[in-house]
Amino acid sequence: HRARLGDEVTVVASRGGYVPQAHVEKRSTQGNPRVHRMWTPRFGKRKLFQRLIDYGAFYTFAAGRMVTLPRQDLIILLTLPPFIGWTGVLHQILHRRTKLLLWNMDCYPEAIVRAGLLKRNGIADRTMRAMNHALFRQVDHVVCLDDAMVQLLDSQYGVCKSMPVTVIPNWEPESIVALDASHPRRPPAVAWGLSDRFVVVYSGNAGFGHCFKSVIEAARRLRHDPVTFLFLGGGNQWPWLEAQKRQYRLDQLHLQSYLPCKEQAVAVMKTADFALITLKDEMLGVMSPSKLHSNLAAGLPILYVGPPGSNVDVAIRRFQCGVSYRHGDVDGIVNAVRSALNQSEQHHMMKQRARAAFEQAYCDTVTLPQFDRVIDKLFAPRVCHVQDLSQGRSLRRAA
Repeated sequence: HRARLGDEVTVVASRGGYVPQAHVEKRSTQGNPRVHRMWTPRFGKRKLFQRLIDYGAFYTFAAGRMVTLPRQDLIILLTLPPFIGWTGVLHQILHRRTKLLLWNMDCYPEAIVRAGLLKRNGIADRTMRAMNHALFRQVDHVVCLDDAMVQLLDSQYGVCKSMPVTVIPNWEPESIVALDASHPRRPPAVAWGLSDRFVVVYSGNAGFGHCFKSVIEAARRLRHDPVTFLFLGGGNQWPWLEAQKRQYRLDQLHLQSYLPCKEQAVAVMKTADFALITLKDEMLGVMSPSKLHSNLAAGLPILYVGPPGSNVDVAIRRFQCGVSYRHGDVDGIVNAVRSALNQSEQHHMMKQRARAAFEQAYCDTVTLPQFDRVIDKLFAPRVCHVQDLSQGRSLRRAA
């Protein structure tokens, strides 16, 4: 988007991804944008030490690339791998006029502390928080994904007192076609035996920030209803889901690994009737489920199980595009699925409101101009008010 506007854009990325077998072009350093892909072993995410090796390689080569790039006017810093933003600070040390925008999509160390993977107030926790405090002192602007994330960062680091903070949700391209209720079932549904089923789909990573206990209990109660819970993706909770399927003989629990391209995933989404999103209570503000936007783009009503106040809960309440329940409310989940199964007109209205919500708040034509305004403000000339005592008037001067 920025390249189309005339900016010279450089991207520093790795060769990894959620689908290891997918082909990734090594680099495209010609044209605009220029993409530099750093080498990593690509061990994957199944084991912590393998992930750390991949991260370590990326940190090293990304830092080397950042210090050798010519001066950048603006660097947009991300938050995964944790603290990768410091590579941008290295560039700023060499080029003091460079501005830094932190695009905060995850909160570390808060995420791993709340997941029980790191001791709260331990040496590692205190060290990483100190690194955050130092990083925020270098940043010119912070973009968060929702209000809960802003509140968390402000409570931990006082970001709202020291710099501008803007909330911009993630998005999908507006060109993604809405779900057409009259459209025939796509081949994946036929191949998986889902043509005549009411499908609740969970698409993406099933990681430590999500909880599926209430969903599994609801699936057990819906055993004799024509309902399938389709999980499409992976993550560290995948073995647990497979174990639950075996233990309770849940034939209506259908597990598929990541599909190699987004087009196939969208085709599968169009076989669904509800989109499932979950979030652990302790992850409120730490994570902002981005699958919300692709689900709404596909015209899927949202079945949300998690704490109130998240980006998903706010979207449901604002646009009436789904249902929101707390963990443990199995009755509510079961009743919502059965109600949607039996009340086709009401469910159809939710589908329409889901796509409308996407077009109003979560598509590129809405969110990218918000980023443009943030960037424009970073480079707008500052206006100083100078009191001219000799003439008794206030003068405005561009600095």
